[in-house]
Amino acid sequence: MRTKVVVLLAEPVVGYDAVIPAQVLGQAASPAGEPLYEVALVSPDGSPVTTTEGFTIVPQGDASLIEAADLVIVPGTHCDGPRHQGVLTDPLRGALARRRPDARVASICSGAFVLAAAGLLDGRTATTHWAAAEEFRRLYPAVDLDPRVLYVDDGAVLTSAGLSAGVDLCLHLVRSQHGAEVANAVARHLVVPPWRDGGQAQFIDVPLPAAGDDATGAARGWALAHLDHTITLADLAERARMSVRTFNRRFRAETGLTPGTWLTQQRLRHAQRLLETTELAIDEVATRAGFGTAASLRAHLRSTYGVSPSAYRARFGLSAPPRSPASPSG
Repeated sequence: MRTKVVVLLAEPVVGYDAVIPAQVLGQAASPAGEPLYEVALVSPDGSPVTTTEGFTIVPQGDASLIEAADLVIVPGTHCDGPRHQGVLTDPLRGALARRRPDARVASICSGAFVLAAAGLLDGRTATTHWAAAEEFRRLYPAVDLDPRVLYVDDGAVLTSAGLSAGVDLCLHLVRSQHGAEVANAVARHLVVPPWRDGGQAQFIDVPLPAAGDDATGAARGWALAHLDHTITLADLAERARMSVRTFNRRFRAETGLTPGTWLTQQRLRHAQRLLETTELAIDEVATRAGFGTAASLRAHLRSTYGVSPSAYRARFGLSAPPRSPASPSG
């Protein structure tokens, strides 16, 4: 059965945010090629909606379509009431009132202001675009706002950070409901990373490195091809033909991370891919990812994502069962 998704457009809507659910969820298909989601864009009264970019979106219907929705998504908006006054407009209030009690609700970027104005985020952890965090906190102090993360899955209510984080949220929905392979296929079609963890920082505020022959990219590429080996800072510096001190400085400038932190992240991502796409023993996954032992992999995975390798595989691996549309994925 297809999950029915309704995207509620609040004028003026952020055009990029508005089309993300249809682009991402609309690509998700079963092994037989059957669409897994049915996505409709609506406005409260069915009228065309102006975007913040100046073009107009003609919706597929009005708020009555929300009554049959399994999931209601509110994309980013500059709507004055929720965005600046802390109040919900009557049309939006009436539209959200049509949501079934068992239907989930989500927001992309500043769409969180609409959910907060409706009282749906009170007492919950949520996120929005980092640049709007101060205003959000002023208007909605009852919400536990975390502007550092890409998205928050709080069960019945999900929120995401700005713009492209909406893609991450939608891929998370696909992965949670239908497994890693379906989500990965969608990501490949969209040419985006298949999974950025919700707890990942929204941005890294570092300057771009100057171009030159002394960049660390080649060393990083070598490391990615040899994750199953012991890799030291001296090894990386030698590959880049730099002193350890210079390499460490350049690496931080280019990535915003220390070499050790970056290497651990890459090992974790490789381990996640192996857990998702193979049935290798946990010990073998640990070895191929460069952690050496299952205990080391377990410690890193748990400290970073709060799960064990076996629990991660049970949720996202090849044999992970699909989740029902209305079930919390937290």
